[in-house]
Amino acid sequence: MTRILVLNAGSSSLKYEVIDLAAPDERVGGIVERIGEPGSGVPDHAAAARRVLDTLGDTRPDAVGHRIVHGGTRFVEPTLIDDDVEAGIEALVDLAPLHNPPGLAGIRAARAVLPHVPHVAVFDTAFHATLPDHAAAYAIDPAVAAEAGIRRYGFHGTSFAFVSRATAQFLDRPIEELRLIVLHLGNGASACAISGGVSIDTTMGLTPLEGLVMGTRSGDIDPGVLLHLARLGRSVDEIDDLLNRRSGLFGMAGSNDLRDVASAAEAGDPSAGLAIEVMLHRLRKYLGAYAGEIGGVDAVVFTAGIGENAGWLRARAVERLGFLGIAVDAERNGRGDGARRISPDGSPVEVLVIPTDEELEIAEQTAKVAFAD
Repeated sequence: MTRILVLNAGSSSLKYEVIDLAAPDERVGGIVERIGEPGSGVPDHAAAARRVLDTLGDTRPDAVGHRIVHGGTRFVEPTLIDDDVEAGIEALVDLAPLHNPPGLAGIRAARAVLPHVPHVAVFDTAFHATLPDHAAAYAIDPAVAAEAGIRRYGFHGTSFAFVSRATAQFLDRPIEELRLIVLHLGNGASACAISGGVSIDTTMGLTPLEGLVMGTRSGDIDPGVLLHLARLGRSVDEIDDLLNRRSGLFGMAGSNDLRDVASAAEAGDPSAGLAIEVMLHRLRKYLGAYAGEIGGVDAVVFTAGIGENAGWLRARAVERLGFLGIAVDAERNGRGDGARRISPDGSPVEVLVIPTDEELEIAEQTAKVAFAD
């Protein structure tokens, strides 16, 4: 019972990967796109799920793991899905209107075509259920916060869980003794302060919008900006679209791809140059803050697409943090792939690149729940 089908449903796509935990490097995967679009031949997620099974042929899974973005305060660990859990995920749609509906559609579709195998929901927010109250709470009327479910939930939890354990294995040290700052840098980006394997603070909050500068999201912004835009006549939907889809690197420099922005900056584009400086400013600010919050750092870890591949960004992100013992070795930072150390020998803080594997993390969590007996 080791073959896990991992599903990640988007509004018009269904990514899938079959991972045999007995041989996790041998995988089959792909994506069904344009779900519901005219002429696609895939009218809904149910049809997409059937197409996935057709593609897999005789490779039938022993269990299905579903990536679900928001678990609220109810779902703080991977959970075996039944009708009640499905209803609970639906009840959280207001907290994640862009993300939970497609995840729910994926669950319903997969349960319909694979009714006799266990299905497990793995939540991005679950890793951050350990946030202390002072990190989770916003400084607003607590009655209002409780009524509306307003608190910091955090995201990218499967990535942070995987990377923190992989870091401990790389360093050959017990995770319980490590103080880590992990930077998950991709089109979506967040940082997490992890002490003893436990999330202490993270940059994303009620939604994935808060925190670092991202591909199309603004990250931190004065709430007064939203009020100002509303008073100028912008609707809630227009503001939502601005902050989630037309901000970040895209909003400032015209592209959500950091490679394009970096090339434009090198060519002298001032907007691209400013976008990079704002991004780096935010990174350094959180690195310094989190070092203070966890009382020192044993390792700073870069992961995800940008974190694993943009050596120049890694170097610039830490270039003013030598007073904290955080530095990179230029030669090490400029070469290699896979898990690697990029800090100088003898550095008091390890700086590492640890590739993330969210699909494997979801598969492992799914197996633990599905085959617990």
